[in-house]
Amino acid sequence: MTPHQEILFATRRQFLGCSATGIGVAALSTLLPQAATAAPAPVVQSLAQHFAPKAKSVIFLFMAGAPSHVDLLDYKPTLERLDGTQIPKELMEGQRFAFIKDIPNVGAPPWRFIRGHGTGGMFSRLLPYTAAIAHELAIVHSMHTDQFNHDTAVTFMNTGAALPGRPSAGAWISYGLGSDLPAFIVLNSGDPINPLQSRYWGSGFLPTTHQGVLLRSHGDPVLYVSNPAGYSSETRRRGLDAINVLNRWQHETINDPEIRTRIEQYELAFRMQMSVPGVVNVDEESQHILDLYGATPGATSFANNCLLARRLVERGVRFVQLYHTGWDHHGFGIQQNLLTQLPVKARETDQAAAALVTDLRQRGLLDKTLVVWGGEFGRTPMVQSGLGPTSMGRDHHPRAFTIWMAGGGVKPGTIYGATDEFGYNVVENPVHVHDFHATLLHCLGIDHEWLTYRFQGRDHRLTDVHGRVIHDILA
Repeated sequence: MTPHQEILFATRRQFLGCSATGIGVAALSTLLPQAATAAPAPVVQSLAQHFAPKAKSVIFLFMAGAPSHVDLLDYKPTLERLDGTQIPKELMEGQRFAFIKDIPNVGAPPWRFIRGHGTGGMFSRLLPYTAAIAHELAIVHSMHTDQFNHDTAVTFMNTGAALPGRPSAGAWISYGLGSDLPAFIVLNSGDPINPLQSRYWGSGFLPTTHQGVLLRSHGDPVLYVSNPAGYSSETRRRGLDAINVLNRWQHETINDPEIRTRIEQYELAFRMQMSVPGVVNVDEESQHILDLYGATPGATSFANNCLLARRLVERGVRFVQLYHTGWDHHGFGIQQNLLTQLPVKARETDQAAAALVTDLRQRGLLDKTLVVWGGEFGRTPMVQSGLGPTSMGRDHHPRAFTIWMAGGGVKPGTIYGATDEFGYNVVENPVHVHDFHATLLHCLGIDHEWLTYRFQGRDHRLTDVHGRVIHDILA
């Protein structure tokens, strides 16, 4: 770079620092106290206002595309009684839908419901494994969201904001708690009907060291995590030490917070080289455990990812998010036919999700691991018309949906909230996405109003200016 180019690309601090005039030096001296605090202060300084955690880690089983609550978890006999008749017009007034027009017909679930173990909860027969662990679950039937399109709804469910640019829940937890391994790891499986965006697990305005690390199913689990041939870990360590010396000198010169982030990322990458290859090797698991999950070493599946999630939290990872795509069942085409595809999605996820809870319990890890299952919104009790006799579909429904939680901090065998006789509106104990985030952080010992980060002149938080902890589902 020529001297002329260096001037063009210099930062404001570099320009003032290199300026020959006394004015620049004097101005810089007034900015130094502010610059010294430009890097985010560690959250640990505010932990005095927080409390002892019930959970140390979170595993979020995210069913991208929005599973139908009325077909899987929210039993409504009225749908069977009124199957094929028009939904009451008053429910439709002033409502906005993605595809439904006019006054559609009620659609009964094509599959019968069975009673869950140890509770009064009802589950579709498509979820026999989940029904068998119902006594471990806190089921929330009264979730609702502000968004009814997939991208904005997934963004909102993960970041607390519909617009891109905000940190995800996993990034906030990484920022607040940290980990020797990456504190936030993402695993993907399923059919890419609704493509996943990297911003769903991004760090937003938080330092980039807190963004989710996406593990791959083939080759290196993380790109370039392995050393090249002939390059030893000792050589890597010496090179890293030399780079860090230069970075620290640069940081002392211009006090750029991103340099500190880069130093931390180099150190994290080195720790990952030492630990990640062993963590992702599910071949070490016994055949009994592989059979419990329905996992196959070397495969790309939700079952393998659930088993890997357990291995990750065993090693201290704070937030593991499993995205399983393909739940967008409008009835258009083969992949979106609810009649054929909902059973497929249930088979792919039911056994492994239940096995994860069971395995964590058997290992003494469930009490300190919060497991969450859910999507970005629900599905309408009305069916979409014009699909033909062999197809069925339901539209987006943000007004009510169901999630379940198990483990660290929640009360097992709990059913919270309720919807009306159609599963359309929440009528008891509504839980907004901001409330869900507040409760999740509470289980980790974090007061959602205290976990903040100053950006563009104000303190931001995962729950923005909203959110309340749902104490009734907590142990």
